Amino acid sequence: MKSSLPMRHASDEPPRSRSRPLVRAARMALYPRFAEVTRTKLDRLLQYARSHEKALILTHDNPDPDSIAAGVALAYLLEKLAGVHAIVAYGGIVGRAENRALVKVLKLPVVPVSRVVFDDYDLICMVDTQPEQGNHSLPARHFPDVVIDHHPERPDSHLAPIADVGGPIGATSTVVAGYFRASGLEVPPPVATALFYGIKADTRDLGRQTTRPDVDAYLWLFPMTDKEALAEIEHPTLPTDYFRLYHTAIERAVVYGDAVVCDLAEIYAPDMVAEVAERFMSLEGMRWSLAFGRYEDDLYFSIRTNDRRMNAGRLIRDVIEAKGGSAGGHGTMAGARLPVKGLSAAALRRLEEELVKDFLDAFGMKGRKGKKMV
Repeated sequence: MKSSLPMRHASDEPPRSRSRPLVRAARMALYPRFAEVTRTKLDRLLQYARSHEKALILTHDNPDPDSIAAGVALAYLLEKLAGVHAIVAYGGIVGRAENRALVKVLKLPVVPVSRVVFDDYDLICMVDTQPEQGNHSLPARHFPDVVIDHHPERPDSHLAPIADVGGPIGATSTVVAGYFRASGLEVPPPVATALFYGIKADTRDLGRQTTRPDVDAYLWLFPMTDKEALAEIEHPTLPTDYFRLYHTAIERAVVYGDAVVCDLAEIYAPDMVAEVAERFMSLEGMRWSLAFGRYEDDLYFSIRTNDRRMNAGRLIRDVIEAKGGSAGGHGTMAGARLPVKGLSAAALRRLEEELVKDFLDAFGMKGRKGKKMV
């Protein structure tokens, strides 16, 4: 199946200079999410975009399906409704087999950020991340014009001319799907399939952090999806490294009361940390799951909880940002990245031990002795 979305590269047009916006213009309200409000938000976005020529849409690093889908869908809207050429770029890698299948099967036009010359673009957008989040590859000398994200709002997002962020929405794909519904524009099957899978993956089949808009968007998109492509995406072939990593995870997992902690050591893809944390929440009696692993010069962390009284995003920020890392998330799931370049093996081991202790204290497991899962 061929996508109707064109792929353009950073070298297609001569560079244009741009600077950090000085004016907070046309900031979008979030609630209530009625159809007319969504239409107003879309109109403001398109009105702002029409005064530009070329857009760069940046996902978070090592993007998941929600980030990829929201980026590709926004690019399609900008091209069709605002006449703005747009490309979608990501930092890091597309690691998990399902995520690679999403891009490959649907032929989604996304490119590594290494192929982007930022000064070529006069409209910069961020999806599923925010300026302060630290999990993206936008250089500090640039600032986004558009920020669309379902995670809790960060203060710097107020500085973007167009910002639709925060709230309890379960997926950024839900937000962008709302723009499609408001526009009346026909959704191409690759875009509909990507958005549907983005919502499905981020809400765990509508079973986690789900709101009425997520359910509505999920049901609206489903008839337009390519069912054969969706099956290929959800059930891809898996590399040998995948099974090796799970073997490591099961051997190294340690249970502390109702929390399970797993040091994955070296990992072949950063987003596998989140997959392991998610999987271990299925362990009987667990209230918390923490997985972490090293990829190149960073430590990646992911936590999950089913305790509605807690906030995973706030907790992981408290622990990781105190050590100089970046973190984000919301009530039941969150992730973080901590640079460890230059640390000796002994220093790295001490740091990991300190962080596990800090997390266990935050989980209410202070002083609890651990027991190997197997």
